[in-house]
Amino acid sequence: MARVTVEDCIDKVDNRFELVLLAAHRARMISSGAQITVDRDNDKNPVVALREIADENVSPEDLKEDLIHSLQKYTEVDEPEPETVPLIASGVGSGGDDGDVMLDRMTEEELLAGLQGLVPPEHTDDDEG
Repeated sequence: MARVTVEDCIDKVDNRFELVLLAAHRARMISSGAQITVDRDNDKNPVVALREIADENVSPEDLKEDLIHSLQKYTEVDEPEPETVPLIASGVGSGGDDGDVMLDRMTEEELLAGLQGLVPPEHTDDDEG
């Protein structure tokens, strides 16, 4: 095959734009040291890539998959989502705006005075059962 044309490759890759992307990607792979599968015959890397596609020495689907992976910046890993732990019912986070939470500080003397002022609940006959 002395000259490669688009018609030689269009049977293998239907879309001309996709053919250009795949051949360019394969040419970059060859430039970075990938093994070629056809005789170079003093051809440049894009021509060698087109000849490989035309001779079906490289699979267009494999090239497409490799191109997609080379363009990805982030590969999502399927990990289980952490379970949300509910807040302890201490008043914090139980409604209202969290930014407006005010905590009251109390000294020991104030606490003891408050406990002494508490009245025990009334004992009734219903409580015994």
